[in-house]
Amino acid sequence: MTDLQPTMAEAKTAKATAESVADHVERSFAEAADLARAKLAKGRSALREAAIRAEKNLHDGADAVRAQSRAYIDNAGQHIDEAQRYVVDRVRERPVAATLAGLGVGILLGMLLANAARPSDRR
Repeated sequence: MTDLQPTMAEAKTAKATAESVADHVERSFAEAADLARAKLAKGRSALREAAIRAEKNLHDGADAVRAQSRAYIDNAGQHIDEAQRYVVDRVRERPVAATLAGLGVGILLGMLLANAARPSDRR
């Protein structure tokens, strides 16, 4: 039995050391999990903020494009009105010339379309 005394003492010491190591591993794992949760929450928060900023930038950009396109549309509308008045004035000044010009353009377009619709004999 005396031979077993040192072995029992070593076993108790090994058991205590193993329990201590297990406790340390458990605490370390819990700390690592808490740190990972905190970093994940911080990452989610940063991602949420970045998404909000991106959405705001997209809305601002869309508003700017909308405003700029309105300006272009208004400008184009003014030019179309001016062109229409010019054409109407010229037709009133020379109705025969305008009619002949319109007839000539119509004939040219008709010939081009007829030529395009015909199968090509060229190889």
